[in-house]
Amino acid sequence: MDLEVLRLFRAVARGATVTETAAKANMTQPALSRALNRIEREAGAELFQRVGRALRLTPVGTVFAGHVETVLEDYDRGLRAVAEMVDPEAGVVPLAFLHTLGTWLVPPLLSGFRDRFPKTRFELRQHGEEGLVRELLDGTADLVLTSGDPGCPAIRWKRLLVEPLRLAVPPRHRLAGRRRIRLAEVADETFVLLRPGYGLRDTTERLCREAGFTPTVGFEGEEVETLRGLVTAGLGVSLLPLPQTATFPSSGTEPLAPHLTVTDVQSSRDLGLAWLADRVLPPASAGFREHVLTAAGELSGDGRSPAGRAAGHRP
Repeated sequence: MDLEVLRLFRAVARGATVTETAAKANMTQPALSRALNRIEREAGAELFQRVGRALRLTPVGTVFAGHVETVLEDYDRGLRAVAEMVDPEAGVVPLAFLHTLGTWLVPPLLSGFRDRFPKTRFELRQHGEEGLVRELLDGTADLVLTSGDPGCPAIRWKRLLVEPLRLAVPPRHRLAGRRRIRLAEVADETFVLLRPGYGLRDTTERLCREAGFTPTVGFEGEEVETLRGLVTAGLGVSLLPLPQTATFPSSGTEPLAPHLTVTDVQSSRDLGLAWLADRVLPPASAGFREHVLTAAGELSGDGRSPAGRAAGHRP
């Protein structure tokens, strides 16, 4: 079976329509349908079922799709390995990272590395912590930038920075004029949090427990800047990383939510780099890992501390 036919199958299995897939492959829809039918004949089972105008995987098709993903990923990794042996400086680095790191940490790390190795390409993905762990375990990312040690024996994690978390309150909140606050003072407030599965959600709930209460959740979101906007709109309070004014300017009609220093609990989160413990990384990814471990401390700012200099943090 042609690998390109398997790529077509994977595209449709991931949710693309036959029309979209055929157009991207520069082929006709009937030709694509014949290719999918050929796969089903070779598999000896119906892999798709039609739901309206879309094709959806059958239970058998779902099992087959998992093996197709493995075959194609192994093949692509093989191509990468050969290409990097021929020209180590022209490799590809599959990197996944937290959404919040894309505004300040990731860009200078990438540009600094490409200053030295301009032919290196990056495949970038953004997730919450659970998605980042999956990227590593599935082999779709060589490295991930995340918060906190994933706690998985198969993954090695190295702390890079300690990032402070501040209590964001609405601009007209009773505490908006303060600069410092005890977290226990907002025990009765409504909190705006990320959905379960995000590390910042777990960190917030843990810090609230340390302060003696369980937060009342009024709203849940999937991005920190969305939470900041909800706080600014007066919908609750939230423990958040310091804002990046380049990505969250004031609208001119509503000032940015004040961010108060928390004094009764250690309100911060660890940021680090993770990779599979037993995997030898390709040269480009191994080089980028060393670059990150060396450069991250030099990129700290806005109260962020290099891992080795964070007062009160474990080594």
